[in-house]
Amino acid sequence: MSVDSSTRAGLTLSGKPMSSSLQDVRSLSRQMVGHFVANVVPCGTLPGDAISGDVTTITRVCLEFAVSMLDGKDIPEKLQRLQDAAAGWAREGVPIDTIHHSIHEGFKMGLDLVVSQASIKDYDNLVDGAKTVVEMLDMITTTISMAYVRELRSVVSEHHTAVHTLTSALLGGHSTSTMARECGIAIATSYAVLAVAIPPHRDEANPTLDGLVVARRKLRRVQAELATRCGESALSLLSVDGGTVLIPAARFDREGFDALVEQLSRAAQVGITATVVEATPEQIPDAADQAHELLDMVQRLQAVAGLYRFDELALEYQLTRPGPGREYLGSLLDPLDEHPELLETLQRHIANNLNRQRTARVLHVHTNTVDYRLKRIGQLTGFDPSQPSGLWYLRSALVARTYRAS
Repeated sequence: MSVDSSTRAGLTLSGKPMSSSLQDVRSLSRQMVGHFVANVVPCGTLPGDAISGDVTTITRVCLEFAVSMLDGKDIPEKLQRLQDAAAGWAREGVPIDTIHHSIHEGFKMGLDLVVSQASIKDYDNLVDGAKTVVEMLDMITTTISMAYVRELRSVVSEHHTAVHTLTSALLGGHSTSTMARECGIAIATSYAVLAVAIPPHRDEANPTLDGLVVARRKLRRVQAELATRCGESALSLLSVDGGTVLIPAARFDREGFDALVEQLSRAAQVGITATVVEATPEQIPDAADQAHELLDMVQRLQAVAGLYRFDELALEYQLTRPGPGREYLGSLLDPLDEHPELLETLQRHIANNLNRQRTARVLHVHTNTVDYRLKRIGQLTGFDPSQPSGLWYLRSALVARTYRAS
């Protein structure tokens, strides 16, 4: 942005340049910085060298900028200095609200000084001066905001690249302490390795909407929630359909990881299913394979959304291994081949943790119908789903059957 000095005349008050009370920029900038530290709360937490150096320098630049505009002079060089400073603040993590609060506090102080030399005869000039003040405030805040956001995006991009590099290395079994230092991310002593499945959002199938945009927005909400809950400690490789997340095992307790998956589901606005296996960094490749195999099994069982652990499904997992045992168990449900409604009822009933009412709602039938079908399943297969032993065989047969079919 620039202002053409040929079209702007210097503004005056009582015959003097309106900028006269701002000319001693060095002394005034020190006063303003002292005011910022005392009145803009976050400024008091900035390092001393930042206050005495960068903040004071940029305050002086803003004052010089204000004097130039009031005097009708060119200003591009000063705007460039503001852009450079804003980029530095973004990289150093200085909050943007702290910057804007300080700018507005400085403008209030400067305006008080300018107005103090005015008389009743200066009304018209004061109006012009007020318009100029609003214009310069707009230019400063816009310049700083654009430079800050541009640099912040660059920083975020760098971090995402580092996360992607380190996560890929851990999953591939190639991570080293040297790589961790280069990425600027510490490697934890133990990780919870999560395999994550994110189902489509209902709007992805809406013909009036761009399904890809809907899916990407869903993914961004998940990533934002993960960052909110885990900070920079979570390492993830996620697509719109799911992926793998590595979280330091000490970050949450058992209930905390359950709550995390629930929070991610709320953010995604879909029911996320995840499995978790704990591992040291060296064990991560095998743990990730195991977690995704477990997730595949959970999905084949059409289980309700939530977090599942290996110790909860160790027996079912073992049933997925090839062998005569799996073939035998898979054949136990062959009598239901001619009764698909019975097979679906069994799948839904087990997936719903044996909740008859929920199963009836999902199938759009009465609970008595569910009871009748379960009884019929027992008659056809020889295993009563209302008895623990019968239910064990039927659940095991469901697991084995899905793998036999594939």
